[in-house]
Amino acid sequence: MYQIVGKKVLAPGIKRFEVAAPLVARNAQAGQFIMLRLDEYGERIPLTIADLDPDQGTVTIIVQEIGKSTELLGRLEAGDFILDFVGPLGKPSHIKKFGRVVMIGGGVGIAPIHPIAREMKRAGNEVISVLGTRSRELLIMEEEMKLASTEVLITTDDGSYGRQGFVTDVLKDLIANRGPLDLVVAIGPMVMMEAVCRVTRGPGIPTVVSLNPIMVDGTGMCGACRVQVGSDTKFACVDGPEFDGHLVDW
Repeated sequence: MYQIVGKKVLAPGIKRFEVAAPLVARNAQAGQFIMLRLDEYGERIPLTIADLDPDQGTVTIIVQEIGKSTELLGRLEAGDFILDFVGPLGKPSHIKKFGRVVMIGGGVGIAPIHPIAREMKRAGNEVISVLGTRSRELLIMEEEMKLASTEVLITTDDGSYGRQGFVTDVLKDLIANRGPLDLVVAIGPMVMMEAVCRVTRGPGIPTVVSLNPIMVDGTGMCGACRVQVGSDTKFACVDGPEFDGHLVDW
């Protein structure tokens, strides 16, 4: 059993949980994920790690309530317990000094982009983070991303905060006016990640995406998370979750 030691509502239907999981906290790296199960009757939910505190032994996850299991999780409070909290799973992000790196987070994809941006900045990169949401009230982790980045640019679909439009609009401007870009990392809705890859394919900017399809066990045994990457069939849980976005068969 894993105890929830902290909970905060970040936006309507979006909640942050700090979970006491010392072994996971000590071993996890940016880009990896966990699989949780609320109880013996619950489904397994893959969630990318949003933050770690190895000293306190806690792992931070951010959950958007979009189905029964996430709604039930959202009702839990600090002091409650989660039955299973398995990790770290997947391969960690490839962190090194690339140069100028653009981190793109869409919606709750801002959560998993956060630790990657922080480690990229620690590695000596110029980190430009582009955060996109439907409206200002759904924007999460703005202050955390400012600390993890050299610069933060924000877009909202409705224009209620930052620039009105999509993250790809900002990316096009960066390519035109701030190039060369050495790497783009995009995490968010599939349609957003595909759109980012279309923008970067022409100028040949290396682009990494994080895929989180339906998973059952998270260890490569079930095969539910098959993805086509180039001419190969990969499992997102053990071969990813990060892949070359230009090779993914969207």
